[in-house]
Amino acid sequence: MTGALDGLRIVEFVGLGPAPFAAMMLADHGAEVLRIHPPARRSDIATMDSPADVLARSRACVSLDLKSGAGRAMALDLIAEADGLIEGFRPGVMERLGLGPAEGLSRNPRLVYGRMTGWGQDGPLAARAGHDINYIALTGVLDAIGPADRPAVPLNLVGDFGGGGMLMAFGMLAGLISAARTGQGQVVDAAMTDGAALLSAMIHGFRAGGAWGPGRAANMLDGGAFYYGVYACADGRFVAVGAIEPQFLVALLTGLGLDPAAFQPQDDRTRWPAWRACLAAAFQTRTRAEWLARFEGVDACLGPVLDWDEAQAHPHNAARATFVEAGGVPQPAPAPRFSATPAPRPSPPETDRRDPAVILARWRGR
Repeated sequence: MTGALDGLRIVEFVGLGPAPFAAMMLADHGAEVLRIHPPARRSDIATMDSPADVLARSRACVSLDLKSGAGRAMALDLIAEADGLIEGFRPGVMERLGLGPAEGLSRNPRLVYGRMTGWGQDGPLAARAGHDINYIALTGVLDAIGPADRPAVPLNLVGDFGGGGMLMAFGMLAGLISAARTGQGQVVDAAMTDGAALLSAMIHGFRAGGAWGPGRAANMLDGGAFYYGVYACADGRFVAVGAIEPQFLVALLTGLGLDPAAFQPQDDRTRWPAWRACLAAAFQTRTRAEWLARFEGVDACLGPVLDWDEAQAHPHNAARATFVEAGGVPQPAPAPRFSATPAPRPSPPETDRRDPAVILARWRGR
């Protein structure tokens, strides 16, 4: 059975991180994505272009010298037959190659031209270098994450992949729906600063409503609340607690052997540090396995903090096939799930370069 995006054709100019992630998401659900590499490619990331390059899964690739007239012409021919294009270079790079939106849309007026950058296509910082941590720092998001004494680095999930790749994939699909309806393509300007800011929409609402104060580890969802955070157990392993609602908090405290009446009102922030210390001491009396056994079947919003290997083996993840294997490489399965058109199973990246003329002829023959 084909995926929900079967029939869509996307040209991807290969870059790093968020742009390949967006292309991967589209390929995961059936789009035919063709990756264009330069003939000689150097990367500081050891796994890139290897069987372990999960972000390159399920896609064919071709080598084109985009600095040559023949290479540019072939790229434009491919673009002319595509529904969309994804690139993740700094503003102006594609224009200098003669492959910018003006050239692409003149050849293919229904083309959706996706541009993935950190700062966006315009603005004072548009031409500056940066990485995930720089982008989320500019939005206020980084300042809100971590313990009270300093911000913590949340991997590169907020800027690169949440605010970047996922917003790019959403933008591409919105543009493709519009093009199918109107026959007119357009440019999608997906900036990681914009996307990271968008991910913080709820927190801005909390701030406006007086439910979120300044500082880190001082609010309900940032580790400040005693009922929402991570606790160490006797064996040095951790559990995650999210007992926000009163009934879940009662179940949590009762399971810990504590008197729920002594922790009221639960949103008295002046008492959170003392109550957190009380829960920390309680959790230190048993191992993680013992606490999980104690709370088995209890709705207390308590669960284990799993490492990568434990997560893949957990019964819930195993039952849902949340992780799969492609080419011997364990990796997350495509998401989300569709009832009528399940996503194709991921395949390893095709590291052998295809002949672009053969692909073009097939695309034209559809």
